[in-house]
Amino acid sequence: MQGCFVATKPGGRFICTTPYHGYLKNLAISVMDGWDHHADPLFDGGHIKLFSYKKLSALMTETGFRNIEFRGAGRYPYLWKSMVVLGAKPQS
Repeated sequence: MQGCFVATKPGGRFICTTPYHGYLKNLAISVMDGWDHHADPLFDGGHIKLFSYKKLSALMTETGFRNIEFRGAGRYPYLWKSMVVLGAKPQS
């Protein structure tokens, strides 16, 4: 994340997209016993790193980004496929 902060101009905005993993989505995957398939790194489109909004926004804040915003994208609310996180780099 530090490299993203350095690459963002002062006063600029950083936009990050990642698979969404909130409580309801994780619960649905668990109830359907889908974790082996969902998190399998050998599955085409599988993922190794799963971020929650809480974890990703904390990481961005620790790095120096401010005014963190979150939006879900794809599928149904709170079962989104992706999340979009925006952060602003301070002017100085």
